[in-house]
Amino acid sequence: MVARPSRSAPRPLPPAPDGAALRAVALAYLARFSATRAGVTRVLTRHVERWARRAVDGGMDAEEAARAVQPARARIAGIVADMEGLGAVDDARFAEFRARSLARAGRSRRMVAAHLSARGVDEATAGVAVEEALGARDGEGRETELAAALVFIRKRRAGPFLRADADEAEVALRHRRAMDAMARAGFTRDTACAALDMDRDEAEDRIMRMRMA
Repeated sequence: MVARPSRSAPRPLPPAPDGAALRAVALAYLARFSATRAGVTRVLTRHVERWARRAVDGGMDAEEAARAVQPARARIAGIVADMEGLGAVDDARFAEFRARSLARAGRSRRMVAAHLSARGVDEATAGVAVEEALGARDGEGRETELAAALVFIRKRRAGPFLRADADEAEVALRHRRAMDAMARAGFTRDTACAALDMDRDEAEDRIMRMRMA
């Protein structure tokens, strides 16, 4: 009978994270992802919390583990500020880029703003970024919103993107479903109707213009 290999011993617990370790974590993350101040703060906080959990799992008293990582917690804000000073973190740049990208993917202005808020961008910064990326709500922004709505319904093959041989029942069903989906996605009724009633060639042209802007 062949003996089963013994389980490997658990990895020894490394020292509690210090400023150098947290800085390395931040730089490694930002080399791969664009992030906000809040996003980098969450990454570093999770890193510290993982160490504390490992310490407790390894037998360390919970209060002792909490004391061990307290200096690291206190350094997080300074490291995030350092990343911002290096230009690796820029909430305004992040928000403008993400707003433009989301609109091109078919997200409404309202959903873009909600996404930026969830990523930790403050309301004032998000508002400026949305205006810069998508245009003023009562001007160019209306055209961008309509183009985003067209992208949204193209994915659902509704309106001008419905197959040519669809019968009346399918047309009505897809129209109703698209209206409901667009309302949930944050598009106004007027925008939804304009998108669904548009000619296909014009719809494709509007999408292309938005993506080339």
